[in-house]
Amino acid sequence: MGTVKGKKRILFLCTGNSCRSQMAEGWLRHLAGGRAEVLSAGARPAGFVHPLAVQVMAEVGIDISNHESKSILRFVKNPPDLVISVCDSAAQECPAFPGRVARELWPFEDPTFSRGTEEFRLQEFRRTRDLIRDRIQAELERILK
Repeated sequence: MGTVKGKKRILFLCTGNSCRSQMAEGWLRHLAGGRAEVLSAGARPAGFVHPLAVQVMAEVGIDISNHESKSILRFVKNPPDLVISVCDSAAQECPAFPGRVARELWPFEDPTFSRGTEEFRLQEFRRTRDLIRDRIQAELERILK
């Protein structure tokens, strides 16, 4: 499979790869402590990482400011071991990979659609950030096997 130096390759997938999958990549990299190769991609990449996602992750000490929005097609020739889709639409658009690639769906609401004051929008991004952290913490040992 696509493991590098015995590390499992785990890819988080969402539609734009600008928010939820970027936060999930940052959380898993932080929580796994080097035990996995952590990736993210989008079915239709937005071309940027959302500034509020960068901001709320920085609030918890995780820097995703250097992440880039990229296409899932980048990983077809060297597929991950596990694809975790963090939205329903991306799960449906995920290409078929050669070999055996496990797939899971962990849908989270997209905070980029929140409307209101800046503070309200920040709270929605924080809520999504924390839900992603909680899910990764709950599943960490299982997905790293």
